[in-house]
Amino acid sequence: QFVESGGGLVQPGGSLRLSCAASGGTLDTLAVGWFRQAPGKEREGVSCISSGDGSVVYYTESVKGRFTISRDNAKNTVYLQMNSLKPEDTAAYYCLALPVSNVQAMCIMTSGDWGQGTQVTVSA
Repeated sequence: QFVESGGGLVQPGGSLRLSCAASGGTLDTLAVGWFRQAPGKEREGVSCISSGDGSVVYYTESVKGRFTISRDNAKNTVYLQMNSLKPEDTAAYYCLALPVSNVQAMCIMTSGDWGQGTQVTVSA
């Protein structure tokens, strides 16, 4: 199980840091991805990071240069730092961890064992 946290209400241009923590087991051998789903829209992959040292990362085009994914295996946590937030970033954000090596392929997945997610609302 994975627990997402860190969401909230923020003004356009603001920042948030999301956390994905494993409540059981360890994340270091798993690739981890952040996904989001806005009302009325399909779930989309935002960013994914490879297992181990996280040397391979993928970002969807709309968040490149604004979001940064990272992992702290000692804390069993993966983060998504979101800067320069826009209203179109408003969505419920979910994380997913899988034993895969292709992070780009992982980030185009639409199905998974999703947790409760954390809501991000960008509004003035």
